[in-house]
Amino acid sequence: MKTGVLMAWTAVFDGNAPERVNRWLAHRGVCSRREAEALIAAGRVRIDGEVVSDAGRKILPGQAIDVSDAAEDAGGPLTVLVNKPPGLVSAHPAPGQDEARSLLVAGRAALGEAPPPPDLSLPPAGRLDRESRGLLVLTSDGVVARALIAPESPLKKTYEVRVEGRLAPAAIDRLRHGLSLDGRPLRPAGVFRKGEDRLRFVLVEGRNRQIRRMCELVGLRVLDLQRTRIGPLSLDGLPEGRWRFLSPDERRLLLAGGNPSQAPD
Repeated sequence: MKTGVLMAWTAVFDGNAPERVNRWLAHRGVCSRREAEALIAAGRVRIDGEVVSDAGRKILPGQAIDVSDAAEDAGGPLTVLVNKPPGLVSAHPAPGQDEARSLLVAGRAALGEAPPPPDLSLPPAGRLDRESRGLLVLTSDGVVARALIAPESPLKKTYEVRVEGRLAPAAIDRLRHGLSLDGRPLRPAGVFRKGEDRLRFVLVEGRNRQIRRMCELVGLRVLDLQRTRIGPLSLDGLPEGRWRFLSPDERRLLLAGGNPSQAPD
């Protein structure tokens, strides 16, 4: 049976009482009950990292469930954190451009790790434009990708931004709330003044070139933009131009929405 799950999916069960896995997946709109049973039979459903083998298995409050896609099961998923310098594109370079993937060599591993296979697909989970720098996540793990970029993701993204222009209180207020891009209002943002020409942005969405376009709307020009954090992930200990693998603890935190109390043991 071909299931209705087109990509990996993850969530933490927020019910008040145990519930059958197939019923809950159907209730959440992931797939039908019969499709959920097929996913379980294929070994593609995990609770707190343990493969579910019983179609009658119940999920308990606070447990994390992962539904993997077939590519993830076959490929041994990997996730890499990169501190991207300006001048590199996140993916799909045009002629004459280099992409962040080019940094994944042994000599640039922050922890001396062997790089991932060169033929392994590692698309970015949330991009940084060519002029920007900072934290970029490359992953073949569909569960991680969804946790990072799904519209309902609660993960906050932090950026340090240097601008040219007058940082008037009214402009900062508009950056926090009241702007629209592409005919759609932006969600409220955390915007904090950090100096004469510096702002810190904390966003829970990621429109195309969002911060640069927001600043243009209030008469500011971005001179430098660095992403320093995505949820529990940060640039700490990762110099510019270097990379490292995502740790198991970081993955658990991501799947818990960055909330340590919700991370599966």
